[in-house]
Amino acid sequence: MKFLGKNATAMPLMAIAVTLALGAPQAGAQGLFDMLFGGGIKHQPEGEFPPPPPKHRPKAPAGGGGVKISGPSYYTYKADKLVRVDFSTLSTAPQPATAQDAAFVPSATGAAFHDAIAGLSDYELYAEPDIAKALIAYYSANPDFIWVNGTSPNSRAQDAVRVLGEAASYGLTPADYTVEVPATSASSSDTNAQVKEFVRFEMALSARVLRYARDAQNGRVDPNRMTGYYDFPAKPIDLVGVLKTLAHTQEVRTYLESRHPQNAEYQALRVELESLQASAENEIVVDPKLLLKPGETSPELPKLLTLIARSLDDDMGGTYGEMLSRLATSEVYVPELVPLIKAVQVKEGMKGDGVIGPRTVALLAGTSKADRLLKVQVALEELRWLPSDLGSPRVFINQPAFTASYIDNGQEQLKTRAVVGRVTNQTAFFYDQIKQVDFHPYWGVPQSIIVNEMLPRLRSDPGYLDRAGYEVTDARGKRIPSSAVNWGAYGANIPYNVRQQPSEANALGELKILFPNKHAIYMHDTPQKSFFKQDMRALSHGCVRLQDPRGMAAAVLGTSVDYIAEKLKHGHSTEDVTRKIPVYVAYFTAWPDMSGKVEYFNDVYDRDSRLKQALDATEAVRSPSS
Repeated sequence: MKFLGKNATAMPLMAIAVTLALGAPQAGAQGLFDMLFGGGIKHQPEGEFPPPPPKHRPKAPAGGGGVKISGPSYYTYKADKLVRVDFSTLSTAPQPATAQDAAFVPSATGAAFHDAIAGLSDYELYAEPDIAKALIAYYSANPDFIWVNGTSPNSRAQDAVRVLGEAASYGLTPADYTVEVPATSASSSDTNAQVKEFVRFEMALSARVLRYARDAQNGRVDPNRMTGYYDFPAKPIDLVGVLKTLAHTQEVRTYLESRHPQNAEYQALRVELESLQASAENEIVVDPKLLLKPGETSPELPKLLTLIARSLDDDMGGTYGEMLSRLATSEVYVPELVPLIKAVQVKEGMKGDGVIGPRTVALLAGTSKADRLLKVQVALEELRWLPSDLGSPRVFINQPAFTASYIDNGQEQLKTRAVVGRVTNQTAFFYDQIKQVDFHPYWGVPQSIIVNEMLPRLRSDPGYLDRAGYEVTDARGKRIPSSAVNWGAYGANIPYNVRQQPSEANALGELKILFPNKHAIYMHDTPQKSFFKQDMRALSHGCVRLQDPRGMAAAVLGTSVDYIAEKLKHGHSTEDVTRKIPVYVAYFTAWPDMSGKVEYFNDVYDRDSRLKQALDATEAVRSPSS
């Protein structure tokens, strides 16, 4: 028997019966709270938190009664403008005279480099501001060539140019790193022109190598500037240190490739990218976002009918073969075709509603090469936002896959279905560290839910929270009856805290797994088990609900499910996670399983297209014609 908090209230069975008999009104905007989190009635959440009838709804108080608390938004991405590198300070920088006052002793070409600086006076080289600054800082302290020996590019330069030219194998754009290599000519009559050409090559290659190193480590876009749903710490890179390292090593390829994430997932995505780049496009490509209902028209329909005809077995061929042949070129989804579509859907394990949507298209046509390429390129970019070493053990939540996994020693020890935030309450993309497990937890109701979803009912029914097992406290922590609050006097700023007591109806179920973060997101149980039966599970207010919360709690605590069950017998308690376990609340529409096979998922929040727009904005700034 599940633990019930001592102050929890249960609705009498007679009241439940009456509610079910009379029927519950459909949940509107104000009813989303109980539809998703439950209230006083279990198994019938849709009708527990209805808005008050219009004739009883009080007018919104002056000064903000109709104000809502909105979630994060998406921004139009603005890439940093390139700046012209100011080489004027190089010509005035003193030459190191001795080992004591120099970063290093100049080579035999050091004096030649100092003389060659004059060739930069009218050179228009554009780079990102931090890269431009790093170039001047490095060459001011280290006035010597990295990439040139005498009158030709050296082996370091050759290796660097080759690596930059292979950028596409990492999902990067080779044009971003292109450097024109000067022709080698020992018999050139115009020495000054040759010197100028090589010193400009030196600067251009250093600038593009720095761009490559930074892109490989951090990605090409700053995710935090795309949306408030992204939250990633800075990954500092010592750009001057990069040039210092390259100046003293012959292992240029090894060093530059080491700037990329060094994990198995990144390598699996690279293998998939290479395979896709070498493959042919699907013979038949169907719009993946097609939505077609009976009676509607679409030029995509004949493509789907062709794919269905190819896979007909004897039974379905005997039933639908003649009709399919007759209507094979129809762009109108006529009623006669509906039974065929339903039969195909049921055969593929779907509901069989006759509506042709993205899932039906994906099952019949697969994912186009272009779509898969974009998903993989996006995934490679997103992986650069994460630590190079993802850690072990770790918890990995992939929102588009609606799954949460516990991974240790390269093995997926646990994988469970998950529910994530709705499109209107999206789950953020970030990583953190798991801290504790709460058994029979209290649920502190976020202010956004109090304002947006509870307040409309509380204005007409102020005692609702008292009856439904919630506690209301003021700013000093003093508990007060919900019925004693004049809820109609408040808009978006409510000076009260609300929490739900442990009970069978608690929105968090029997346990939650905490990793404190500013988004107030955590993993937890739920009383609404039916959500896990659905394929599309973007249904919560933003937190991550687990189908197997006991298994995940046992995994992060390093114990057994039996131990978790025993803890749950003793009411509310907490237990700290003593090991370092990173948790990734991630968003990848292409992701490899533990064997390295890449799986593809729907872009439930339409984030891939937004990242593509950010990448395009970056490319536009970097383009020589911009």
